[in-house]
Amino acid sequence: MRKIIAAINMTLDGSFDHTSVDPDEEIHQHYADLLRSADAILYGRVTFELMRYWQELVKDPSGDPSLDDFAAAMDRTPKVVFSRTLGSTDWDSARLATRSLEEEVLDLRQGSGKDIYVGSRSLIIQLMQHGLIDELQLCVHPVIAGGGPPLFHDLKDRTPLKLNKTKTFTSGAVLFYYELLEAAGSLRNSGDPAKD
Repeated sequence: MRKIIAAINMTLDGSFDHTSVDPDEEIHQHYADLLRSADAILYGRVTFELMRYWQELVKDPSGDPSLDDFAAAMDRTPKVVFSRTLGSTDWDSARLATRSLEEEVLDLRQGSGKDIYVGSRSLIIQLMQHGLIDELQLCVHPVIAGGGPPLFHDLKDRTPLKLNKTKTFTSGAVLFYYELLEAAGSLRNSGDPAKD
């Protein structure tokens, strides 16, 4: 069984707005390696549209090895996109989900192979509410955004976590690896999606 892992960058005050953080070469390399270790990454429409920047960078490289390497890893990684409005992805390594988020994730989780990553805040929240996230990888950057959308704003239930390890980057960003222990109505605990 594969793990479903939420991986996202955030500021010290909890904002996940990508314009509030400035990943350096080391962080780009970390995420390029993460993408190469994944069987797929899941995106909502908004985040997927942001990721198109990397698709363009593959076609027209920047000359910065860390950015170009990340772009190549992003281009190769299979992507599943959840959208009610997109008609197609126009990206060979991306496909539109044809089932509900829960159905797609339960099916992906049952397969063999490498882990599945979730890279959109909206999907992370929905999957946490259904008990379908096994691990959070939160990269907290040394900046206070002073605004912007908070990552966990829509979560209403208490969710206990276990810190398994950390990784500190030269920039001062710290990556926290948290295991989700339980969640109200958790599919992880019940094993029965009909009860959720």
